[in-house]
Amino acid sequence: MANIKAADVAKLRKATGAGMMDCKNALVETDGDFDKAIDIIRKKGQLIANKRADREASEGVVLAKVNDDQTLGAIVVLNCETDFVAKNADFIGLTQKILDVAIENNPNNLDELKSLKLDGRTIGDQVLEQNGIIGEKIELSYFDKIEATQVVPYIHPGNKLATLVGFNEKLNDIQVGKDIAMQVAAMAPVAIDKDDVPKSVVEHELEIGKDQARQAGKPEAMLEKIAMGKLGKFFKENTLLNQAFIKDNKKVIKDYLKENGESLTVTGFKRFTLNV
Repeated sequence: MANIKAADVAKLRKATGAGMMDCKNALVETDGDFDKAIDIIRKKGQLIANKRADREASEGVVLAKVNDDQTLGAIVVLNCETDFVAKNADFIGLTQKILDVAIENNPNNLDELKSLKLDGRTIGDQVLEQNGIIGEKIELSYFDKIEATQVVPYIHPGNKLATLVGFNEKLNDIQVGKDIAMQVAAMAPVAIDKDDVPKSVVEHELEIGKDQARQAGKPEAMLEKIAMGKLGKFFKENTLLNQAFIKDNKKVIKDYLKENGESLTVTGFKRFTLNV
């Protein structure tokens, strides 16, 4: 049997994040082979992941960040089973590291992000290992991004909700961007403007409007007009540029933007929340 030194155990623990005894046992089992010991810890993570596959990983951390020149923003979500783990500093730190890799490498989708390297191993493998280290189902479930002339992020306190907003020009006052990012967080718009609302959503809202009017006993000839009126209200409440500004409901977002730049507008936004 190889002589397992404390320094070797510490090195394996630093590389994997596993407990001291788990690292020692893995090194003993592999007769001191460091790479094989990492594989054992990874396999343990896979085993726990398989056992917990039917568990609901509905807790977690939602973080957003932009690059140095604020032209790229990303949101990542790392899920777990309990709020206790979600509040753990190491868990939040891992989420932040994954987000940093996303910003640095600008992957096209979640699968590409999982294949990128973090501390010498793929993010996908590292997340898998956390199943064994933490003993819960851990899942990197979401990644999305925005590229624009300027992107502004917002993370709601508690790390359960984050947004990104892209603008068509550089902001003279960053607070304007923060206000719009908070607007998206608070009001959850479905689109930037009414022309951006999917046709299927418009048709669905018109049908609902007609059914409501019909149930209220309105004449059949009036249903279309009534439904169109309700659709206008839907656009006002659910499209970002037409929503009342949460800090001053006497003005709508498009007017607030115009006050801060004649041609200033939003080119895109992302919003993710954990429903917990």
